[in-house]
Order: sequence, then C-alpha cells, then structure tokens
Amino acid sequence: MEQILEMYRDLGVSQEVYEYGEKALEKLKTRFAAIDQVAEYNQSKVIAAMQKNRVSAACFAGTTGYGYDDMGRDNLERVYADVFHTEAALVRPQITCGTHALTVALSANLLPGDELLSPVGLPYDTLQEVIGIRESPCSLKEYGVSYRQVDLLADGTFDYDGIRAAINEKTKLVTIQRSKGYATRPTFSVKQIGELIAFVKNVKPDILVMVDNCYGEFVETIEPSDVGADMVVGSLIKNPGGGLAPIGGYICGTKKCVDRCAYRLTAPGLGQEVGANLGLMTSLYQGFFLAPTVVAGAEKGAIFAANLYEPLGFKCVPNATESRHDIIQAVELGSEKAMIAFCAGIQGAAPVDAFATPLPWDMPGYNDKVIMAAGAFIQGSSIELSADGPIRPPYAVYFQGGLTWYHAKLGILKSLQEMVNAGLVEL
Repeated sequence: MEQILEMYRDLGVSQEVYEYGEKALEKLKTRFAAIDQVAEYNQSKVIAAMQKNRVSAACFAGTTGYGYDDMGRDNLERVYADVFHTEAALVRPQITCGTHALTVALSANLLPGDELLSPVGLPYDTLQEVIGIRESPCSLKEYGVSYRQVDLLADGTFDYDGIRAAINEKTKLVTIQRSKGYATRPTFSVKQIGELIAFVKNVKPDILVMVDNCYGEFVETIEPSDVGADMVVGSLIKNPGGGLAPIGGYICGTKKCVDRCAYRLTAPGLGQEVGANLGLMTSLYQGFFLAPTVVAGAEKGAIFAANLYEPLGFKCVPNATESRHDIIQAVELGSEKAMIAFCAGIQGAAPVDAFATPLPWDMPGYNDKVIMAAGAFIQGSSIELSADGPIRPPYAVYFQGGLTWYHAKLGILKSLQEMVNAGLVEL
C-alpha cells in the first residue's frame, strides 16, 4: 500500500530496501502462522494459571517496608509456578537482572567443596566473574566452589563422553545456558535440554540442574522445567516481563531449591516472607499476561532478520530456515564498521533516544568493548527492540526483541538501510 511505503520512506527506509524485505516476507507466512499457534497455546496457559489462582484487583495493591502478607506478590509466584509446572517460584523486583537471578540460584545451592559443571562450554560473559573463571571478589571460587566445563563438539552438540568423565563425587550442580549468549553456537531446544538432563541424572541421580532460560521463555509450548530441570531462571526485563516489568527476575523449581534461593536473596530464616512489591504488581502481572504475544512478535523479527541477511552472504545463527528456540538472531558482520552501522539502524528505529548514536564502550562485566543499541522504555530491556555484541571476531551482532512485530520489522529494515548507506552491502 502506497501509504505504508510513504511512511517507511519518512522513517528513512528506501523503496529498494522495503521491497527487498517484502519479498522475504512472502516466504514466511507459514512459519509465522506456526509461531502464532504457539503464542495462542502459551497465552491460554498463562490465563489458566491466573484464573486458577484467582487473580483480582486486590493483587495489584502496593506494599512497602518488610512486605509481610503481600498477597499480590505471593500469588504472582503461584502463577509462575503453575505456568512453569514447578513446586515453587521466586519472582521479585529485588532481583536486579538475569545475572543476579543466576547468582542467587547458584550461590544458594552450592556449598564450599562443591563443584559446578557447565556441559555446554563457556558461560555468558557476566556469569564468568560470578563463577570465578575471571577473578572477582565474592565469586563462587572465592567461597570454595570449584568449576569444570565440557565444551561442545565441533557441530554444536553435547560431548556426552566428556560430560560423563567430568562428573565426579564433588559435582553438585549442572548449569545449562539455553541461549547462545555472545557465542555463535546453536540455542538448545527444550527437547535437547531434556535429553541432557536425563543423561547427567542417570550418571549421578542426586545432581541438581539449573537452566538459564533467558530469551527462551514462551518460544516453545514447554519449558526446561517440564523436562527435569530443578531450577529455571530468567529476567523479567526479557521475555516473561512482556516489556512492562521495569525490573526483576524469577527462579522456578523444586521447593527445596527455591526455599534456599529465597534465604540467599533476603536472609536465612526470612526467605520469601519479606520483600515489598513497591507498587509494581500491575506491571508484573500484565507483562506476564502479554508475554506470549510479545515473544511471538520478537521471534518473527529474528526470523525476518535471518531471511534478509543470509541471502546477502552473512552467516546467521540460526540460519534462515532452522527451527528456533529463543528470540536472538546472531549475524556475523565481519567488521566493527558493519556492527556500528547495523546498531545505528536499530537505534534509529527506536521510539526512545532514536537520535543517539551507539558506539562501542567498556561495559562492566565484559572483557571486550561492547556496542549496544536500545532505545527502550525500560533501560536494558532486551525484549524491546535491541542489538548488541562484543567488538571481537567474528564481529557478530545479536539482534532481539521488539514489543510488536511491526517494530521488529522496522528495526531490521533500518539496520539494512544503514548497511546499504555505508556501502557495506548491495541489494
């Protein structure tokens, strides 16, 4: 429609780039319909949990101070537990980010002398200081927790022989990172995670398994907690917050594990009894309600990105046709200049700070400079349209988010436009 084309022109997208995108979309109708079916199922799952737990307007009342008898907070945790099919859940604004949630889960369930095992290679950058792979005060290593990892095989699959050999009498907890982080390996499906969990528990039945579920929630109809994970952990400013949660994290799992997490988050003996909601309940409930649809839009945007960039010769992980198990699209751009151009396009599509220019900077928790584009309503919210990546070979940018499919679409088209403008690609 000419009006839409004119609007895209006003937003800085040329007719050539727009039409290139429309050709790609013609081939994606069946995939997008399948994503909508998953979203419909997950939406029903969330509504059923809210109805079962009798969510009412009284749940949205704010609390302060100790937060004793916070009905809305406690009920939200029951809703999360029902959606993730776990015995218990800890869902708190006092958890500042995904890394904090993972830190709470690990430090609560590992004691001095225990060993942590990663069977999926090196964890995400910010978790490396938590573990002590990179030295840091208050790391698990400093408290006497050792660490071992088994790298993935060359084809991105699990090294089962290596994992069996690595599990020993000290191995207490296995951590599985579902999404790729700042790597270009595949994201694991829930089915693959279930097979890995079954394997490690067969080797050592009392082993605990924690899954870093960030970016994966609601992409499939089941979660890692449905296939044997003792804990699934994530951030509320990613998928489950639906773009409305202004802060927070969650840990869903066995009652024993979650009780320990609550004691670590607050204090021994206090646990989940304290922690005021500070008036955030409406946003946390409504964000969770919207999350399945928001995730579906973000997933469509990621698939669209792969289908635009792969034909132009850029390696995409996952590729344009592979099944998808998170909302992140990695695109290997080959140079710092290309990363800056790509991120400039994402920033230029934002409703907030669109006038800003993203540049690489020394970000806390990372060894390399990192570039981030995110004109978001919630600072750092990567369920909103965003792109980022470390400035190191293969110069991959990680695109994710978009509170609506149409915003994700605009962002990818703008990124491509900036690449064209910089003379980095020809259509």
